[in-house]
Amino acid sequence: MTAKRLAAADVAELVLPDRVHGRLYTDSEIFEAEMETIFEQGWVFIGHEREVPNPGDFRTSYIGRQPVIMSRDTDDEVHVVMNRCTHRASLVCMEESGNSRTFRCPYHQWTFRNSGKLVGVPYPNGYGPDFDKSEFDLARPPRIGSYRGFLFASMAPDGPSLDDHIGPLVKEQIDLFLDLSPLGEIECTGGVNRFYYKGNWKFQLDNTADFYHVNLLHRSLVDVLAEQQGIDISQVSSENSEALNVSLGGGHTLMDIRPYNRKHGGHVRDTVLRGGGPQGDYINALKTAYGEERTEELLVAGGTHMAVWPNLGVLSGMIRRIRPISVDLTEVILTPALLKGVPEQVNTARLRGHESFFPPAGMGGSDDQEVFERVQLGLQATANPWMYIGRGMHRETVHENGSITSQVTDEANVRGIFRHWTEVMTDGTGE
Repeated sequence: MTAKRLAAADVAELVLPDRVHGRLYTDSEIFEAEMETIFEQGWVFIGHEREVPNPGDFRTSYIGRQPVIMSRDTDDEVHVVMNRCTHRASLVCMEESGNSRTFRCPYHQWTFRNSGKLVGVPYPNGYGPDFDKSEFDLARPPRIGSYRGFLFASMAPDGPSLDDHIGPLVKEQIDLFLDLSPLGEIECTGGVNRFYYKGNWKFQLDNTADFYHVNLLHRSLVDVLAEQQGIDISQVSSENSEALNVSLGGGHTLMDIRPYNRKHGGHVRDTVLRGGGPQGDYINALKTAYGEERTEELLVAGGTHMAVWPNLGVLSGMIRRIRPISVDLTEVILTPALLKGVPEQVNTARLRGHESFFPPAGMGGSDDQEVFERVQLGLQATANPWMYIGRGMHRETVHENGSITSQVTDEANVRGIFRHWTEVMTDGTGE
């Protein structure tokens, strides 16, 4: 199937260097084209292998709107198969997660191993002597790839490789995230949080590296942290901060806190790492595993705060997956990422920090969800249909590695997203 693309001339009327048209968030035909082109032809994040750590574990996911299952078989191999019976198309797994050696279609009880292999059909004599069960295994996405346990899939049989898609800059940030464990591994055993908001999926994508809003939208949280814990996070997101807003290229974006931490020696996200006691043991374990220089680099970074095009967030001790449902409805799944091989107190602090901000009952995530819905409603006003994204254009720095950096309160990130969106969505004819 040929992906639905948009004429370059039409896109040129919707995406300008410093603004984008509201139709990009409200037009159902544009949304359909995004699903076919971005989510069903490009690489889409499915989940992390540590979400299915044991043989028999599974978790359901989506490639755009196409249901899939990520599972680990008895040989410890991880699979991604389509969640669709090869007989009459029913979902074979309704649960979000669990442990099972098989998946069974509820309609006619066709049974599949968790690797996707068809192992049983009721009343088999009715299918005749030429019936070959191997032809009816659960289908697989044409391409599956991974980097350090982050699993991606594409419904297109050909196209850029996963290495081309994420590139060295994204890999560097994933390494910083995972290597906070002295074993270089995470555990995803803390459950998940999920929420829905009545708004377009791109709001969550560009919000991930938008730090212009932190001291403004999240003012109550900033004040509570300062009053109750003596932690002032306002300076890192201020107009005088050394932190950077970054377009990594390819639609990937980053809030880079390292320049701020190098100058000021800390931030709330790595405060727990610099204490004594178990934290001191943890830092020593990092030094043993990676050496002094790499350990300092890891602590300065404190993980990462990155959005990976089109649906992955790696930030603040968690993995975020974005699932577009319709032009104005989005599901977001948050999976806390615990560090393997660290003192219990370190992971407890990561969980408490996650709980205080990101889930629906947190003090920060609920702010974002509310404003996404307000923006979606505001876009119904068409007297001025444009959204301005020009903050900081005059002070961007373009680097040899393809990244573009600007001050942390700027909007280089969202401009980078829409540059890539334009490349992906246009038909290339120039007409």
